[in-house]
Amino acid sequence: MKLSPSVQTGECAARLACQFFRLLVLIVLPCGAFGATDYYNHVVFDNSITSDYYYYSSGRSVFPSSVQLLSGALPVEKKNFFTPPNALRLQWRSVVGGSWEAEVRVVSIRNREADFRGDTLYIWCYSPDGIPAADLPFIQLEDKEHDFTAPVKLDGIAGDLPAKRWVQVRLPLAEFMTASIHPFQARELHSVHFGQSAADDTPRTLIIDEIKIDDKSAATPVAPEVRSTPPTPQSVRAKGYDRHIDISWDAVADNDLQNYEIYRSLEGHKLQPIGIQTAGLNRYTDFLGRPGVKAAYRVRAVDRVYRRSALSGAASASTRELSDDELLTMLQEACFRYYWEGGHLVAGATRENIPGDDRIVATGASGFGVMALIVGVDRGFITREQGIERLTQILDFLEKVPRYHGAWPHFLNGYTAQSMLVFGLFDNGGDLVETSFLMEGLLAARQYFKGESEAEQNVYRRITQLWETVEWDWYRRSPESNALLWHWSPQWSWYIDHRLTGFNETMITYLLAIASPTHGVPAELYYTGWAGQSASAAAYRSGWSGSSEGNLYQNGHSYYGIKLDVGVGTGGPLFFTHYSFMGFDPRGIRDRYADYFENNRNMALINLAYCEANPSHFQGYGPDDWGLTASDDQLGYLAHSPDRANDDGTITPTGALSSFPYTPQASMAALKFFYRELGDRLWGVYGPHDAFNLTRNWFSPVYMGLDQAPIVVMVENYRTGLVWKLFMSNPEIQPMLDKIGFQRDNAAGAVVTTR
Repeated sequence: MKLSPSVQTGECAARLACQFFRLLVLIVLPCGAFGATDYYNHVVFDNSITSDYYYYSSGRSVFPSSVQLLSGALPVEKKNFFTPPNALRLQWRSVVGGSWEAEVRVVSIRNREADFRGDTLYIWCYSPDGIPAADLPFIQLEDKEHDFTAPVKLDGIAGDLPAKRWVQVRLPLAEFMTASIHPFQARELHSVHFGQSAADDTPRTLIIDEIKIDDKSAATPVAPEVRSTPPTPQSVRAKGYDRHIDISWDAVADNDLQNYEIYRSLEGHKLQPIGIQTAGLNRYTDFLGRPGVKAAYRVRAVDRVYRRSALSGAASASTRELSDDELLTMLQEACFRYYWEGGHLVAGATRENIPGDDRIVATGASGFGVMALIVGVDRGFITREQGIERLTQILDFLEKVPRYHGAWPHFLNGYTAQSMLVFGLFDNGGDLVETSFLMEGLLAARQYFKGESEAEQNVYRRITQLWETVEWDWYRRSPESNALLWHWSPQWSWYIDHRLTGFNETMITYLLAIASPTHGVPAELYYTGWAGQSASAAAYRSGWSGSSEGNLYQNGHSYYGIKLDVGVGTGGPLFFTHYSFMGFDPRGIRDRYADYFENNRNMALINLAYCEANPSHFQGYGPDDWGLTASDDQLGYLAHSPDRANDDGTITPTGALSSFPYTPQASMAALKFFYRELGDRLWGVYGPHDAFNLTRNWFSPVYMGLDQAPIVVMVENYRTGLVWKLFMSNPEIQPMLDKIGFQRDNAAGAVVTTR
């Protein structure tokens, strides 16, 4: 092991390094040898989203020793850091007869397994007063299977840790010997543990930053003649919004690029480092928290061994109070970037989550992304030509991937165009629900891009061909079946046997299956399948919801004084009111059971009322902090709902924000709270992060493809009805509604919500 002193001293580091997680900015496309994807194979910690304590840490002490913790976690250090804007503060006192331990965990990302690569563990350290080598803590490593190493001492290796100087600790992984009964696997690292060594009975403070694993040969500084500094970022731009400024620049071409450093000068004062951005994304969000602030920005490029470019030219902007209408445009544009800048590099389609596994393209989310693309063109975020070019790229991809009787699989490899079995070995065929979400978007696009140019005519023809080759009737399984099935596999046939039964997100599947001009199903399947009232349908509804109310499709009960005509229990997660209704316009029509615009509105109002009542007393819940729906969660991906069994205190912004057509005032209140009150932790380059839990001080590190587009599209439907008009203008839609028996609802609009 070596201790490598940095040339930087003082109260804050001016040298910056690579980033793992922070609220405001995330990666888009792979770039360079140490780009977006590779980054997550190296960095364990760089910054904390929250500024008080680090969620992914913990600790414990045995008296008379002690370790300082906040809410059981390590405090965040905001004054001294190596990678801005913060680091971790480890304060302890080691006493004979006692012990202490502190753990820093690898951040869990959906669909991304730990795969750390390198032969050396690196940790940047800083001590205000210096620490004798013999008194530095032990380090132990633990993998995801909870196998672990013996402690490795830091004392007596290369002298004492100096005061007020950043020093990089380098520990060869070969020094970490397995102590568990099964071999420790460094590539599957889960935690870095710090623990008591010498009992010197003295208070100690160690600031820890940028913990990573890398190859010694790649991460060791070299002479200028061997590797030059990265090029200086060019064309830095800044644009001010209500409470934040968006900074962007041209990508730097350098295979060893690690990250960018962002510097800010407020009102002409000294330039200060404020954050870092990984290679692969050329955008940064600086949340200033109030209007009327002027700031200037400059950017550096940093390579893997901390060679830094010269500072870029400056770009300036000011925050200003935005009107409600301007706030909606800001929200739509930010969320739209997920699909435009964050689209898969090869496929052009939508990645499941960012950051995540960059191979995974999600079929349904790609359909949602197509609808967001329409809004982006219509709002002028991109040109019509750019929109056609991206849609053509997506169609090229969709035409060459596997289809199973016309249906696409749930997930695809964006690089190889092959199915990806994310949900296990039985899910290796067609997914009719994901296919319907995709077709919902493509049919809306068919009506938007139907100009006279050859490019648009080509798009129209290709979408029509894809639409007419989906064999909806195959997923009926047999001509005698009274419902559609979700999956079919050439290997496993109907093994999953998941019947499509409403009320949930699958209404659009029945509508499109009945509307199909080539592989249509009888209209009565809408009532026997989607709205079926058989014993099996009732058992299905009760099974997933835990409630018998609404298990025969119709509900009729009131919750918080709000009647729910259709739906199980209190209605379920809010995405039930979004996914099928991004294209399908439910306004002013009804079937035998409900006006679905009114029913959806009542589901949203029940969701809001539940959060206001807050029966479990979660922090933050109220009239401007609501929206329970499926999203990322501390424990994985959960369908949060307005009932105690499915509510753990996690709010998902898309829940309230995609409900703008139903609850415009309450949704606007939520937008202002999410952005103005929580924006320093929640708002980023793709809009609001996927979810947060104020009770647990947790903010999701990811954005999800299923959640950003509904915001873009449903806000647009609220503002102009654009996507509704496009989808409903398809010639197959009205005949389908007539077959089912939808009729005009003369009472529609008679009850107007004030929420």
